[in-house]
Amino acid sequence: MRIGLGYDVHRLVEGRPLILGGALIAFEKGLLGHSDADVLAHAIMDGLLGAAGAGDIGNLFPDSDPAYKDISSIVLLSRVNEVLKNRSMGIINIDCVVCAERPRLAPHIPEMRKNIAAALGIEPGRVNIKATTEEGLGFTGQGLGMSAQAAVLLEEYK
Repeated sequence: MRIGLGYDVHRLVEGRPLILGGALIAFEKGLLGHSDADVLAHAIMDGLLGAAGAGDIGNLFPDSDPAYKDISSIVLLSRVNEVLKNRSMGIINIDCVVCAERPRLAPHIPEMRKNIAAALGIEPGRVNIKATTEEGLGFTGQGLGMSAQAAVLLEEYK
């Protein structure tokens, strides 16, 4: 068994769609980044790559490469799944938390779980997502950005 931990943060800006876990969420701001800036998917990818001993998303999908400009992070997540398969690793479970003051994320969690599970070829029951606020504290509490953390457990099969 191998454990991985992922973390990501992005600034909120006007003029961008808000995408979390592959779900398009109605909000007046979106996350700034080279790809679609999906902090949840990014945290999961880094956790998976870390557990597999395969580096991180910055190495695999560099923001200096125009091929990844505005790309869906769910597409990138499916590519990370291929890395896992090539290393003979399978996902046991993923547990995540998204930190955002607004908008309310709870209604979108089922769709996020479904999108992430589909990209990874696992059952949605293996993906847990929680949402929290920072009660007005820090950059997320002030509505300047969002962050996400993910813990993952992989098994090696050979």
